Amino acid sequence: MCTGIRFVDSNGKMYFGRNLDWTQGYGERVVATPSAANVPAAFERPDDLATGHTVMGMGIVVASIPLYFDCGNDAGLAVAGLNFPQSAHYATEPKADSINVAAYEFPFWIARNFSDLDEVRQALKATTVVAKPVNEYLPVANLHWLIGDATGSIVVECMADGLHVWENDADVLTNEPDFGWQRTNLRNYLTLNDEDPADATWGTMALAPFGSGMGMQGIPGDYSGPARFVKAAFVNSHYPVQDDEASNVTRLFRTLGSVAVPDGCAKTAGGAYEKTLYTSCFSPSTMTYYHATYDNPHIYSYPLSSVDLTAAEPVFIPPVA
Repeated sequence: MCTGIRFVDSNGKMYFGRNLDWTQGYGERVVATPSAANVPAAFERPDDLATGHTVMGMGIVVASIPLYFDCGNDAGLAVAGLNFPQSAHYATEPKADSINVAAYEFPFWIARNFSDLDEVRQALKATTVVAKPVNEYLPVANLHWLIGDATGSIVVECMADGLHVWENDADVLTNEPDFGWQRTNLRNYLTLNDEDPADATWGTMALAPFGSGMGMQGIPGDYSGPARFVKAAFVNSHYPVQDDEASNVTRLFRTLGSVAVPDGCAKTAGGAYEKTLYTSCFSPSTMTYYHATYDNPHIYSYPLSSVDLTAAEPVFIPPVA
């Protein structure tokens, strides 16, 4: 389970973030990949940039390959991978006359090579995502991806009938079912609003609302993908637009906090419980990554300016309190 959102501030600057909900962490850290870093690719791609965008985000590094859970680049493009276990269907082999990308490298490939959504949309027309693991110890994760910039967001899903690119006017992504279903499902909640309901009369009875917030009666409160999608879409679209970075970081963490999963509420088939391991926010205008964990809700900042960007390999970014 996971939830991702994207929005812009009063000046059109994007903020992009996510909850990562799972039963365990993987030793993930905030990592930057400098533009000149030499990162091995899973397949031959002659059109990949030799010197690409600088990328920063959350992930692990395996054999000098950054495996990003979510990341953004110095052009203002961001991407996050979210669990899609039932519907994800990658190609089993690379295809001729196609841009072949392994699922594990997809977020980095996007952030490394492209500057905006238009470039991504064009490239995806000829892209095949392949179920190739990074090594024998890490299996292929079944994911779909939220990609955003200052102009909007898209969702990329590899399914049995091919690769789908959805325009995402909700600026939200969770998990199953597919995005098309999730977007249509919002119509079941079109009566939700942020206003108090009017007083009502039933025969001789006068009925008044208890107080503010009753316009949201009927919004789902469980932790399933559809429920979190509806709630995140409502909160993200109704949160007042903010001006400065601190207020927008607060907005993102409060919005994702409305769908955060506490321990003991989402039991998996294996008996373990999922919970929101971390919440993150990427601000491309300052190239700062923000991060808080389940056990430590303090929000730490990770400015890209604090690391050596001449490095030839990915580098970990230290936190600033």
